[in-house]
Amino acid sequence: MTGYDEVLRDARAPYPFRVHQQRALDALDEPTARRAWVVLPPGAGKTLVGLEVARRRARPTVVLGPNTAIQAQWARGWDAFGSTEQAGTSREVDGYFTALTYQSLATFDVDDEVDEEGDEHRSLLEALHPNGRALVERLKEVGELTLVLDECHHLLEVWGRLLQEVLDELPDAYVLGLTATPPATMTKEQAALVDDLFGETVFEVSIPAVVREGDLAPFAELAWLTTPTPRENDWLAEQGVRFAELTTVLADPAYGSVPFFTWLDRRANGDVGWRRLATDEPAWADAALRMVHAGLLAQPDGARLTERHRHDPSADDWVVLLDDWLRRHLLESDDPADERVVERVRAALPSVGYQLTRRGLRRGRSPVDRVLACSEAKTDGLVQIVDAERRNLGDRMRMLVLCDHERATATLPVDLDGVLDEEAGSAQLALDRLRDAHPDLDPLLVTGRTVAGTTATLHALREYVGRADLTVADGRLEGPWTSRDWVPWVTRFFEAGHCRVLVGTRALLGEGWDARAITGLVDLTTATTSTAVVQTRGRALRLDPGWPEKVALTWSVVCVSEEHPRGGNDWDRFVRKHAGFWGVDADGEVVAGVGNVDPAFSPFAPPPVAELAAVNARMAERSEQRPSIREAWQVGAPYDDTLVHTVRITRSRELEQADAAAPVAFHDEDVAVRDKRPAPWRPHPMIAVGIVLGALAFLLNLTPAAVIGIAVATILGIQVTVAVDRGRVLAEDLARAPGVDQVAAAVADGMRDAGLSPHGAEAVRVSLDEEGEYRCSLDGVAPDVSAAFATALDEVVSPMVDPRYVVPRWVLDHPVDNADGFRAAFGVLRPDGEVWHSEPTVLGTTGERARAFARGWDRWVGGGPPLYTRSPEGEGVLVTHRGSDPFDVTTVLRTTWT
Repeated sequence: MTGYDEVLRDARAPYPFRVHQQRALDALDEPTARRAWVVLPPGAGKTLVGLEVARRRARPTVVLGPNTAIQAQWARGWDAFGSTEQAGTSREVDGYFTALTYQSLATFDVDDEVDEEGDEHRSLLEALHPNGRALVERLKEVGELTLVLDECHHLLEVWGRLLQEVLDELPDAYVLGLTATPPATMTKEQAALVDDLFGETVFEVSIPAVVREGDLAPFAELAWLTTPTPRENDWLAEQGVRFAELTTVLADPAYGSVPFFTWLDRRANGDVGWRRLATDEPAWADAALRMVHAGLLAQPDGARLTERHRHDPSADDWVVLLDDWLRRHLLESDDPADERVVERVRAALPSVGYQLTRRGLRRGRSPVDRVLACSEAKTDGLVQIVDAERRNLGDRMRMLVLCDHERATATLPVDLDGVLDEEAGSAQLALDRLRDAHPDLDPLLVTGRTVAGTTATLHALREYVGRADLTVADGRLEGPWTSRDWVPWVTRFFEAGHCRVLVGTRALLGEGWDARAITGLVDLTTATTSTAVVQTRGRALRLDPGWPEKVALTWSVVCVSEEHPRGGNDWDRFVRKHAGFWGVDADGEVVAGVGNVDPAFSPFAPPPVAELAAVNARMAERSEQRPSIREAWQVGAPYDDTLVHTVRITRSRELEQADAAAPVAFHDEDVAVRDKRPAPWRPHPMIAVGIVLGALAFLLNLTPAAVIGIAVATILGIQVTVAVDRGRVLAEDLARAPGVDQVAAAVADGMRDAGLSPHGAEAVRVSLDEEGEYRCSLDGVAPDVSAAFATALDEVVSPMVDPRYVVPRWVLDHPVDNADGFRAAFGVLRPDGEVWHSEPTVLGTTGERARAFARGWDRWVGGGPPLYTRSPEGEGVLVTHRGSDPFDVTTVLRTTWT
């Protein structure tokens, strides 16, 4: 091996480092342990960071990546550094820089294959194929090497324990883990393994931060919602009949020795208490509360319905509750009537993908999900999306369509014969539909084994490649070449505009493949892991030198049905894909989850089928607004790269029609006015009236006494009338609920005074959107504090459930009249009633915290000291006010980026 100094003599990064690349390198230059974990989004330049680390460390370097495309990318990158020794790709590791795939290490003997979840005491190193063991031994011989694990989430997902054993064999190696998967989206097991192997993340940056910096293209997430084809819907309806009949009969109060809903009521209001039940069995509690929302079950004492509960119960909810009823009662009963119930439940469960076993319910295979995931209606949606984008971009359009497989990978079940096309859900079917609908867009299909398209497009591609030995046959371009040859050529052909729609598989184009000219992506895949989602969406975010103003759109096609209890399965998949993924919404906020696609979207239930056309119209309209989307990202503006938890509050129709709540606080001895309204008594009108009367007296030659008398009577009359009128307005304001900003300020001050937040009311941000929705957050605090504030505010404005402390709000308990206006004008108006409000859980843990909230409440809203609900007096208040909803609002919690 050549000396390190000679190898690296002229090696330099071929490009200037971007802001986040430099920050990552600075963080890695700090004295740290021999293992480091760095998170950079797709397109943010992980490869360049790894190459520079290899150069700076001046030690033999081995890079492991997930596939040959990424392996080649690393090799090309190193060669571009200008080293005197080119990158190697051999397991021999006989050069300064070697790029390999994980498969070169994690390959197991066929006769000694093990499962990652198998015997935890067995060494995976012992089960490696001899080539894998030889590679480990070679790495040990190198000794002090730099080991770069690119996209190392792959190793965590598949062979996490193997990685642990390999690193234990390399104590002198410096190990750099590079990934695009944010730690917050990892499973608990993966996060624990990362913490064990690498410790804290050395550097992490989010996608929004890189977009704001100008190193990724601004983008928006959109969705096209569809229903199954009529043939598919008919099949779904037929499949759902049996389960629908079961749910109907379960409402019979005489069905079973202990009827279903009687059982639920007993469990929900048992001796354990709702809080403990909800903590120990959250899935059961959530399912029960959705039954409450549907009017099928009385609300248990201490239970509170949130956004996740405000929709009808799903088939899975019914199954969770049925499983409990079966295991705890029916399967242990000797009553013949219960045995008949069990058999009916057993017969109905397969229609929703479950089976009844001796141990309870077990999820089985259901063709329902396949029908929704692979619905032919999705290819119709694809065609409509391409139509819209063609109108928007014309010749500039470069659309990437990603599917799971080139062709259907499994034979259709017998009961789906005639329901789904044999190629349903495949890339081949997507190409066929695009060839029929848009042959002039020259759509191409590229996979690991196929290049396909229209005859004219394939001939053009052959001419572009310049290979006479390639032939066009049966819609394919065939000859002596492999995917390593055709992928680069098809990519250049696509970017040059000779093909404007490229269809491919996630395995080939979903990771490690770049085409800067992509203007949008249509996601037809079913993968929901954070890795797959981040990598898939990263394909469209590269900057395009040919279009500096590029804005990328990522479309998800979602199929929902109301004809089957599990008709929302594809929506649930859509929600999982967007969990923790950021995007800019229609109001310009950077939001995580499906809320960034449409503020009306809920992660807990799809929109009604009747609203799908309106949703798609909104999506099509937004796709036309690329300049607005780019402006919303505020590229180049300062940012914190932190997340903020937000409460979105929608008032009831009655409150929307009323005047806005006024910021006044009713204390027990006075009234505090917090807006800029004029005071009831003002000296300026008196002075003005005095001057006018003085002038009039002079003209009429009145005596001074007469002038003074007339002036005093007139001024007093005017002032009393004005003051009483303004006092009545003030009294009417006091009769209404306080404003959202007042309550938010009270919560913030309470948290600050309790030592739970560094900031109080001055950091509260309240905005009102065009739809009348308030958005409230606490800015300038850590994410956990922001989350605590959002939860606390949500609890205060929601119906009272079972708080440890409550606080009063002084009110006028009678219709406001002129007498109240007179008393308000003269400062003697006093409350004659009270409304009780919940203290938030985080501020109700101790008496000291409860008093801190009460002080903030009195300051901003007006009220007295906190009352402990476990005291006799407090129990009485709780009994009379439980379930009361003084604010009459609907709330949802969202996470935004700043």
